[in-house]
Amino acid sequence: MSIYHLDAIPFQLLLEMAKRHGLKVQAVMSFHQCGGNVGDSCTVPLPKWVAEEVHKDQDLAYTDQWGRRNYEYVSLGCDSIPVLKGRTPVQCYSDFMRAFRDNFKHLLGDTIVEIQVGMGPAGELRYPSYPEQNGTWRFPGIGAFQCYDKYMLSSLKAAAEAAGKPEWGSTGPTDAGEYNNWPEDTQFFRKEGGGWTSPYGEFFLTWYSQMLLDHGERILSSAKATFENIGVKISVKIAGIHWHYGTRSHAPELTAGYYNTRFRDGYLPIARMLARHGAIFNFTCIEMRDHEQPQDALCAPEKLVRQVALATREAGIPLAGENALPRYDEYAHEQILQASSLNIDESSDDKEMCAFTYLRMNPHLFQPDNWRRFVAFVKKMKEGKSADRCWEEVEREAEHFVHVSQPLVQEAAVALMH
Repeated sequence: MSIYHLDAIPFQLLLEMAKRHGLKVQAVMSFHQCGGNVGDSCTVPLPKWVAEEVHKDQDLAYTDQWGRRNYEYVSLGCDSIPVLKGRTPVQCYSDFMRAFRDNFKHLLGDTIVEIQVGMGPAGELRYPSYPEQNGTWRFPGIGAFQCYDKYMLSSLKAAAEAAGKPEWGSTGPTDAGEYNNWPEDTQFFRKEGGGWTSPYGEFFLTWYSQMLLDHGERILSSAKATFENIGVKISVKIAGIHWHYGTRSHAPELTAGYYNTRFRDGYLPIARMLARHGAIFNFTCIEMRDHEQPQDALCAPEKLVRQVALATREAGIPLAGENALPRYDEYAHEQILQASSLNIDESSDDKEMCAFTYLRMNPHLFQPDNWRRFVAFVKKMKEGKSADRCWEEVEREAEHFVHVSQPLVQEAAVALMH
């Protein structure tokens, strides 16, 4: 959607409908292409005028070591360079947010209560290190570093020279494998003597992750200035990269820009950056359980959620959650309830998640059994961990709502299929 011509009418109708029914809205400022990521069911490209500039200068796209471009999001390497028709990417994001604020200021703080600020592919603060499009990456591959456009390489060169190691500035790691390797397949990520523990590895990973943090800082500064003192919260989405979490190097997290290893907490710096701007840490994969994932890939979504919860508690910021994949079963619902209660270490200071966003609404949700389970789940979420009623009573109330809402549910299912 062009920032020069913000077509507010469709959004106006939707937001007014939400207001009439007393609903609250989380508005997502999306600056990425939709399509090509896990769970995507549609394709919405970048605005035409942005695509034209990227076509003229391919280095505006994230690039891997083999020269493959990723067009989901403009490379953060050119955040402060006027590469988009005389404006910097960050200026464009800022202009869009101001246009949204000016068009919907009468609803901000009342109906619109949260602004989620997109910062990368899938709206997440990360690099596009595991792109599913065209079969480039498949779960549970380690992904690949995205620092080979000329803007990122220029920054790497400057950082290496500043560190007194100019020989480190010409390229990223050359022994980090390919998208679908596992950590032990590579010299860089392997457990014993891996390059990630070397002085060069520490230099590169520090630079790569700091570039991502600086990107978040720039956009959040703009978002805070735009939406300050009008009664809305600002949130940022962080990816739940849980595969190979049980390894020492945490390779998939490193390629995505999260410098998290067995010996280093990569989420606390992110939480502290968000804390400086009073933002909410919105985390995915809340519905997943460790034993449901491939054990040979050492997946650990529950342990990852716990680490993130501890980081946000230490930074003093709220934690919100999302599901990563479409789930309609009671096991996923129960896991969300448990994770959102934030019973980390039996501390009396533990608070609940401030919000949970249910993603992937589609016709399957409105099938009778799925809808019945979902209504009961929403009721239980409303009760919270301080509930003193038994679940059977909550489920009986949910059954009544399922019955009275049946005509609306059928209408919604039909609408979603068209």
